[in-house]
Amino acid sequence: MPVWDIARRPPGEQFGYWREVICQAFVPLDPAPNAETPDFASRVETRPLGALNRAEIRSRRQRTAHGPREVRRGEAAYYFVNLQLAGRCRVRQGRAESVVEPGGFTVVDTTEPYWFDFPQDWRMLSFRVPHATLAARLPDPLHGTGRAIGGAGGLGGVVTSLMRALWELDEPAGAVELEESLASVVALALGGVADAAPAPRAATRAAVLRHVAAHLGDPRLSVGSVCRRFAISSRQLHRLFADQERSFAATVRAMRLERCARLIADPATTASITEIGARHGFADPASFSRAFRRHFGTPPREVRQARKVADGS
Repeated sequence: MPVWDIARRPPGEQFGYWREVICQAFVPLDPAPNAETPDFASRVETRPLGALNRAEIRSRRQRTAHGPREVRRGEAAYYFVNLQLAGRCRVRQGRAESVVEPGGFTVVDTTEPYWFDFPQDWRMLSFRVPHATLAARLPDPLHGTGRAIGGAGGLGGVVTSLMRALWELDEPAGAVELEESLASVVALALGGVADAAPAPRAATRAAVLRHVAAHLGDPRLSVGSVCRRFAISSRQLHRLFADQERSFAATVRAMRLERCARLIADPATTASITEIGARHGFADPASFSRAFRRHFGTPPREVRQARKVADGS
């Protein structure tokens, strides 16, 4: 089980090493110390459990950002369920902002920015859950994230007790069932549902579409890249769109064509039609023109020409 003991490094190297460790063990993060100190003694221990990753973290006062830049750098999508064991954590995601006291927990979604502020030295258990496992149980991907949930009783107490118990377990044969149990009780504590049918869920599909919309001009956008981002298989991805009018591939193609059409019609756009198509996955101008005509009933040059006429040019 990997253990990173930052205190073993010389004091001048500790904070830089801490930054490397948390990005390797979790997701891209940007930490900043809350106070000038010659050392940054910290410790991270991780333990796998099926598709979960469990971690115990001890560290110094700091602010930690998973901002827009870090979101873009992330290679996969997760939720983190963070149980505060010592110290306070101010957490912000979306419109939610709260303070997590020792014994309470919060959940954050790595597909959107979030920020932590630790005003004291702190310790927590942090469980990384595949995005699809929890999103399928929530009304929308950010439902309840960034909110402090007490662990003294009720569903919050069930979550914190289960997290403490799971941390102590060696990886058992029933790891998948335990992973599902954790996702179920966390979802209930957030106001979602316990059980997720194997059918596609609108929440996960919405998160995928949001990711696709943000990367339409990225030539690396593909089934593989989306599956890595959301920690799902290609079969699961295609099932998300099985009850929709278009398949995943057809949806991405339509979104790219619609983005191209907006750019071609935009008076502020100086790029040529060929350049616009190439930037959105249509390397061959003739193929782009045919696809555009099939989708809109008119070729792209007529859209550009209509713009010029409207501009009086």
